[in-house]
Amino acid sequence: MSLWPGTLKVSETLVAQLKQAKPADGQLPPTWLSQWDDLWCPVAAWLAEKVTASQTPLILGIHGGQGSGKSTLSNALKGIYKEAFDWNVVVISIDDLYLSHAERAALGETTHPLLRTRGVPGTHDAHLGIRLFQQLKSLKSGETLKFPAFDKASDDRLPPTDWHTVSGPVDLIIFEGWCVGCTPVSAEALSTPLNPLEATEDSDGRWREWVNRQLATLYRDWFDLIDELIMLKVPDMDAVLRWRSQQETENRANAQGTTDRSFSDQALVRFIQHYERLTRQALDSLPANASLVLNINQSHEVDAVTCGGRSQ
Repeated sequence: MSLWPGTLKVSETLVAQLKQAKPADGQLPPTWLSQWDDLWCPVAAWLAEKVTASQTPLILGIHGGQGSGKSTLSNALKGIYKEAFDWNVVVISIDDLYLSHAERAALGETTHPLLRTRGVPGTHDAHLGIRLFQQLKSLKSGETLKFPAFDKASDDRLPPTDWHTVSGPVDLIIFEGWCVGCTPVSAEALSTPLNPLEATEDSDGRWREWVNRQLATLYRDWFDLIDELIMLKVPDMDAVLRWRSQQETENRANAQGTTDRSFSDQALVRFIQHYERLTRQALDSLPANASLVLNINQSHEVDAVTCGGRSQ
């Protein structure tokens, strides 16, 4: 049975083309591959129509809690569109635009100690992100562009020799990240600590107020460049912790840096608390700003698709 909303019409011709570009085993989770015809083909066709109608390279935002499948979906779409249409799709993870370990250490000294930890708005180079989008949109045939790569196991930006390289022109920009599309809240909503980390290490609320201000200013400018937004809506914070723990094992296995700063189980619990407030805010408010909302259940299957407020 199709999960695709009947209110959203997609081209049957595009769906037929995309069915021929089905990813191989391992490129999507088995549960998602089983939903290929009824879910992911319509999603890909819906987006393809948006891309072909745009006069400039379209920017798709993909939001989702940690471990929801943002990177997997982004890379799958890249491969699907390459095979079906020979499109040049660039995937940008907001994680690759984290400030370096040293830059965050300095921010922790000058602004708040919690900013040493990567993750929240203000720990990325948003100016670079805005500039990168502008450069990618105007990249011509024969031109190349490099942008940073970040290694989570060493918690640091890799040297320029290991950065990503893109050749122009670009057909689609996919921008994925856990806080992509998030919006600020009122000061009153920040007043009460949400978890032990906020209660003990941000008792006066300075950290969460500073993060909220980033969302209201520079990050708003950055996220306003997004044309369409897909939300992978996680079921709860317990699932985020479980899925993020699985990612940590993968991070260690795929480490490229020379220093191991990966998390123990106890450290990971504390780490997730940096993300908890914005993750919960997004679950409540982001559907109103999204184009599509895909509900992910505890088994990591999509069990519902709804039109977000952006599509109304």
